[in-house]
Amino acid sequence: MVAALELYLDPVATRRIRVLWDALEAEGVQSLRSLLEQRHRPHVSLAVAPRFDPEQVAAALAGFTVAAPLRLSFQHAGQFVGRVLWLGPAPTAELLAHHRRVYDRLAAAGIALHEHYHPGRWIPHCTLSMRVPNTLMAAAVRRCLEVLPLEATIASAALTDHAHNISHPLP
Repeated sequence: MVAALELYLDPVATRRIRVLWDALEAEGVQSLRSLLEQRHRPHVSLAVAPRFDPEQVAAALAGFTVAAPLRLSFQHAGQFVGRVLWLGPAPTAELLAHHRRVYDRLAAAGIALHEHYHPGRWIPHCTLSMRVPNTLMAAAVRRCLEVLPLEATIASAALTDHAHNISHPLP
């Protein structure tokens, strides 16, 4: 099981990424649209852990606005080991500071995050596909480049576990 604290994008950016998901599917690349009965929304994850206790997370983040109206400017496509394809926003000082504040609050509450979501290791990204076949990577990246740059604003946030159809909205 994997749980995440997800930041959701404004409707225009969400629509553009959903169109990109469709374009990737047309190329034969399974996008997040078709995973887990279409439970995914375009997002940037601030924190990931094997599991979260929603009450513990809510207490750790009490009085804090997780869904701060940050501006994101997606400028590049990237790939993680395992053929994970994503779009990356420019890592602005504001975005990195917001991530640090969330991390610090969760860590102070004893909530352990996956090491890739620690400050200094976190790479802000919006996942598009979890496993792009090697033979289709060039076509998939070409599709990504067609939508860049993509401007977005954070519109909302939630604590999620998509495998178990769990989503708890956060302020």
